[in-house]
Amino acid sequence: MKYQSQKVAYYYFLAAIALFGIQVLGGLLAGWIYVSPNFLSELLPFNIIRMIHTNALIVWLLLGFFGAAYFLIPEESEREIYSVKLAYIQLIILLVGTLGAVGSYLVGIHGGREFLEQPLWVKFGILVAALIFLFNVSMTVLAGKKTAITNVLLMGLWLLSLLWIFAFINPDNLSLDKMYWWFVVHLWVEATWELVMAAILAFLLLKLTGVDREVVEKWLYVIVATALFSGILGTGHHFYWIGLPGYWQWIGSIFSTFEVIPFFLMMSFAFVMVWKGRKNHPNKAALLWSLGSSTVAFFGAGVWGFLHTLHGVNFYSHGTQITAAHGHLAFYGAYVALNLAVFTYAMPMLRGRMPYNQVLNMASFWLMTGGMAFMTFVLTFAGTIQTHMQRVVGDYYMEVQDALSVFYLMRFGAGAAVVIGALLFIYAMLVVRKDEVIAPGAASSVPGE
Repeated sequence: MKYQSQKVAYYYFLAAIALFGIQVLGGLLAGWIYVSPNFLSELLPFNIIRMIHTNALIVWLLLGFFGAAYFLIPEESEREIYSVKLAYIQLIILLVGTLGAVGSYLVGIHGGREFLEQPLWVKFGILVAALIFLFNVSMTVLAGKKTAITNVLLMGLWLLSLLWIFAFINPDNLSLDKMYWWFVVHLWVEATWELVMAAILAFLLLKLTGVDREVVEKWLYVIVATALFSGILGTGHHFYWIGLPGYWQWIGSIFSTFEVIPFFLMMSFAFVMVWKGRKNHPNKAALLWSLGSSTVAFFGAGVWGFLHTLHGVNFYSHGTQITAAHGHLAFYGAYVALNLAVFTYAMPMLRGRMPYNQVLNMASFWLMTGGMAFMTFVLTFAGTIQTHMQRVVGDYYMEVQDALSVFYLMRFGAGAAVVIGALLFIYAMLVVRKDEVIAPGAASSVPGE
């Protein structure tokens, strides 16, 4: 670690890891309710558990992104963060907002819009935190060295924060309401977050493989161009279901087919960089997570997204378990695994230690990835049967759900594997053996600095 202000990232990562644990446990609880629908139905209804599960996911991923920015921007800009105090204030606001949102959900206070259920004061808190972050990192970059990685990262984070403004717009007209809703939900995960992912992945591969910066930057700009080209107009694959003009049916279908390209490029980029790399970096676990992230993202966001994005297919599959299969694998590959890669790479340096618990860390990767892959296949089969029974044959919804019970049981088993893997990862991140501690005064020799 070269700069003292990078230590800010450590506390962002700790908060993210804590929320990560809560999120996967909430998901496992929600999975069991699919098996036993009356479980906790009065004490903790399913819709509240689902809010906690999805909101914890979004917040811990954002905390990971913010922490990653505070870790890599000083190295890329070759200067300390503009204001460490502002970074801590931002973290406190986000944590208070998170606790406030969860407390509100538990007593039945929420906005009701899926993923944007936060009470109004929490939304304002998130906006203030985002503005503090943008000011802090922008001032850091403007005063220091500019690189393709910081340029792309800042573009993604600025757009991400500005799009949050649409979370405040909630018109009475349902079509307009859903349009603004998709401006946040789709343009976050299928446009701006992709830029953040590409920038962080580029930084990790630059450090882990030793490939020339010029090669990394060329790939990065191509990935960004394809992500924005496909992701923005690809929003149209939602628009033709919410009452917008019919031409969105074709725009959405055509541009959605291109959304697989940036994820294919990111996967190719990761493997080519490792193939061309000259550095035998000691942190093999971070490299595994980086390669795994780009690969699973290609299948989850790219292939599984493409499977049901064409309007002729989506007419039948929209809102079934096929959507859940795509969503779980896409989020896990593109954003969860990427954040875990950053934690794996940065935490040993932030704690002044050699890469530690790598075998356990890599075991957690295979447990989580295997569990998520099996869950995706189970939900895909369940969604296919659901589509036929419910949308083609016309069976009643609850009859169809009863027919899918065996798939929900298998999904719960897959979720249990993911949770065990997540707990193993948290242990590997936070517990260090004595033989993994660097001798006093040798912290500056940590590989990767």
